[in-house]
Amino acid sequence: MVQAQGAFADTDTDVGTAAVAVVGEALIDLIPVDVHDCYQAVPGGSPANVAVGLARLGIPTRMAARISGDPPGRILRRRLADAGVDMRGVVAAAEPSSVALVSRGPHYDLRIHGTADWQWTEAELQQLDPDSLAALHIGSLAAVLPPGAHEIAALVRRVRPTATITYDPNIRPDHMAAIPDARHRINTLIELADVVKLSDADLGWLSPAIPPAAFAQHLVATGTALAVVTQGAAGAVAACAAGIIEVPAFPVEVVDTVGAGDAYMSALLAGLHDRRLLGAPARADLRAIGVDALTTVLTDAARAAAMTCGRRGSDPPTRADLEAPADLEAPAVLR
Repeated sequence: MVQAQGAFADTDTDVGTAAVAVVGEALIDLIPVDVHDCYQAVPGGSPANVAVGLARLGIPTRMAARISGDPPGRILRRRLADAGVDMRGVVAAAEPSSVALVSRGPHYDLRIHGTADWQWTEAELQQLDPDSLAALHIGSLAAVLPPGAHEIAALVRRVRPTATITYDPNIRPDHMAAIPDARHRINTLIELADVVKLSDADLGWLSPAIPPAAFAQHLVATGTALAVVTQGAAGAVAACAAGIIEVPAFPVEVVDTVGAGDAYMSALLAGLHDRRLLGAPARADLRAIGVDALTTVLTDAARAAAMTCGRRGSDPPTRADLEAPADLEAPAVLR
């Protein structure tokens, strides 16, 4: 990953100490390890994965999550703390932890009825100080699932005047049917976001008639600074005011794809943080990001995703991993 000079060496308030806050679920993924229906319990949840990935890349990171005091909750807390995530926004939830049974695809059979992640109150989210944040990242089910989704949307509106808003819908179609206004909720958050990253599967549910490149261009034309659609092994397409690019995926021997999109999001955010492109004062600079800079950021993100695919569960790379001599060589970027 290319680091902007002095991005971590100095103590500038706007970069060196300004954190990226992540709001959303932290749950346990039960991943099959053999043909005899044995499962390994792996900490996950898309927003929690992004927070861990950011912290491993050296970005000051805060997590706002509702985490139970049950045994799975203790695993989730330990994972965040071990990565160096600031835990002051983590709520001690009375409800049990959420669990996802993961099968090939991956497909997630979510056990989330009455669990901790979705019960946000306004008072709980007041713990995040907007003035100390470079960016607020939201994602996945917590951003749309009642009752807490309303409070997260209110937080986005409260924080947006001072921080960059980034959003990964990470849509779970099996659960969208139970939310009558799910598409409206997702589109509203997209409209509020400066940076939107979604997968081609997300797009297939949200706007199935629109090709990825056209969708990314539409978002930029309507106010988004940066829009990225990932397409698995086919790479990613991104749009910004300077144009549209395609960045191929890195070939990798896949162990599983759990957390790959989250590692991509973490590296994307880290690349923008390195270049001092996060924070409301940098909003104009983010909109003016050049094709070359964006290509470098997304190439690093693709490398991070590939490394995660080569590991079991969501195990995103550190900065040292990304800066090590490359074992993965990507094809040329198409513009």
